Amino acid sequence: MFFGNFERITKYIYGDIMTFRFFIALFALVTFIEAGTLKGHVKYDGKAPKPKRLRMDADPVCGSSHTGPVYSENFKMAKNGSMAEALVYLKNVKYSGGVPSEPAVLDQKGCIYVPHVFGMMAGQELLIKNSDATLHNIHSMPKVNKEFNFAMPKVVKKKKSTFAKSEPDPFYIKCDVHPWMKTWVLVSDHPYYAVSDENGNFSIDNIPSGTYEVVCWQEKFGSKRAITSTVTIGDGETTKDFVFSRPKKK
Repeated sequence: MFFGNFERITKYIYGDIMTFRFFIALFALVTFIEAGTLKGHVKYDGKAPKPKRLRMDADPVCGSSHTGPVYSENFKMAKNGSMAEALVYLKNVKYSGGVPSEPAVLDQKGCIYVPHVFGMMAGQELLIKNSDATLHNIHSMPKVNKEFNFAMPKVVKKKKSTFAKSEPDPFYIKCDVHPWMKTWVLVSDHPYYAVSDENGNFSIDNIPSGTYEVVCWQEKFGSKRAITSTVTIGDGETTKDFVFSRPKKK
């Protein structure tokens, strides 16, 4: 009798385990199916403004780091109108996942911030490097988070920081020693953002299915003239292109 009961209990437990595994597998499959990719292209409809040359002569280290003239990166456009370094991101997303374990990296190289535009998540570590043999001062200008402002002499090659909260718009980090140095960062509470490449293309992967507000931001146009649209994400790829244009004169 004992062994008969034991056999029935074992079958019951085994059945529960198999049922649990089935639902876990089904949940993973549904989750996979209901995630999509947002792809697109960013361009400017018009003539590009004349790039501004950066004057680095005040610091010999900065000037000697480049073999030719250096220009502002606030408007990077190819001949066909494609725009690089535009931020594309979703707004009002419910995200319960974790923060990336790898840090976002910001380097100071040739007295220029690299990258010029980037995104990171709130709570993610920001690793700041100094690849120059000169003093830099890193000064963040967020709206929500507490700003940081610290010096990095040439002997200090790495510093770590973070932003605890998400920001409503991209903001800049500057160098108080070299006024031309500026980088823009989006601090997000989710990972659904991307920066357009040199061909104006962007891609945001693993977005849960649904309808979202999507924003395309470019430094020269700023937050007030960012392009906002609505996009519906399903299984597979969804395409959304953005076109900036010079405002019409009234």
